[in-house]
Amino acid sequence: MGFRTSLATAALMALGVAAINVSPAVADSAYQAFGTRGRAQDVKRTIDVVMRDNSYQPQRIQVRAGETVRFRIRNAGELLHEFNIGTAAMHQQHQREMQAMFESGMMTATSMAPMANMDHSKMPNMDHSNMGHGNMPMRHDDPNALLVEPGKTGEMIFKFTKAATLEFACNIPGHYESGMVGKVDFAR
Repeated sequence: MGFRTSLATAALMALGVAAINVSPAVADSAYQAFGTRGRAQDVKRTIDVVMRDNSYQPQRIQVRAGETVRFRIRNAGELLHEFNIGTAAMHQQHQREMQAMFESGMMTATSMAPMANMDHSKMPNMDHSNMGHGNMPMRHDDPNALLVEPGKTGEMIFKFTKAATLEFACNIPGHYESGMVGKVDFAR
């Protein structure tokens, strides 16, 4: 997924807002194969998801192609977690990106680190051309993904434009592998 640091992210962090989800200027477009950022006025239902340390409740969600859903995501765990909707291949790529963010100090086990506001283009392991992002700076703000700090709740509105084989997952290093993944089913 696309990442880009911004003053908006720094401002949200300074205000103590736990869900990091700001409007993108430029974002990785892989999610556009199945969806787009939703509009609040189009929401017909809300799906509540609770993240615990390495599990989701529910583990399966059902949506319809064309449906706009508000996801209310509560982190009941002690670690930083992500709710990210994508294909298995997208999650695999994003896991590499998240690993680089941890190695660079942009994130800790429980939060986005203060250095997340820095220009990461000159940092080791941050060659975005190898990550499919060209020379874009990093930030975590795609419409299909949300980071939520421990004890906090965040929201994301997503429109599913067409059916696809999707999962929702936490791509923080080790979390997907330990079972923090769920299934998105499309109703007919």
